[in-house]
Amino acid sequence: MNKDRIFDGIAEKFSNNIYGTTKGQLRHTLLCDVLEPYLTKPVRVIEIGGGTGVMTAHIASKGHSVVLTDASKDVLKQAEVLLADAPTITIRHQYLQQIEDLNSFDLVICHAVLEWLDAPFDAIDFMYKSMKPGARLSLSFFNQDANLFANAIYGNFDYIEKGMKAKKQVRLNPKQPLSAMRVVEHCESLGFKVIEKAGIRCFHDYMRDITHQSSKFDDLLALERQYHKRAPYLWLGKYFQLILEKETD
Repeated sequence: MNKDRIFDGIAEKFSNNIYGTTKGQLRHTLLCDVLEPYLTKPVRVIEIGGGTGVMTAHIASKGHSVVLTDASKDVLKQAEVLLADAPTITIRHQYLQQIEDLNSFDLVICHAVLEWLDAPFDAIDFMYKSMKPGARLSLSFFNQDANLFANAIYGNFDYIEKGMKAKKQVRLNPKQPLSAMRVVEHCESLGFKVIEKAGIRCFHDYMRDITHQSSKFDDLLALERQYHKRAPYLWLGKYFQLILEKETD
């Protein structure tokens, strides 16, 4: 039985939670920023777990051919509406490890997927083995280290003591956050070359006055852009993004 979490039945809530908030808008903008240098020439792209297709639409708008996959039929229905007029996009209903043609893509995008999987490191292994030499992977995931830091700031000491496992799992709370440093070490052990590291939302989620998340959004975005690739701030991103390359033999 597959224990991965998918979003059938709550697709609209999922979409609103991501793109209808400052945290979602900021995350999308910063992810696009990091990807930009790798989209300067035509590449064949696959987005794994691409959901409603917002990132896919952004990449296709730059002239690239994109395959969008997701395990949820409901979110793909929303993607079909958003991407209806995009001839360079193909939509496929697939679980990650059902993808048989990963070696035909130049750029693999897997954003905010690992933390919903029952075996996230197996997923990384699968992508590495399936990708062709020289291909790149943009990997982002919910950062367990930043999650602990945030809960300490909030005073949630009992929650931390219990291993940050809630008695009742909220469906939009990530199933399995990952330590950024551990993921970096694992990717390098497989043979990935780390081209770039970036924290996504290094400051936004820690603001004491949450009204500033919207009222000072432009200033906040400028600050995130200035520091999100610099240590130590990048390690505090609520999400962590890696650009990885499968080195040639």
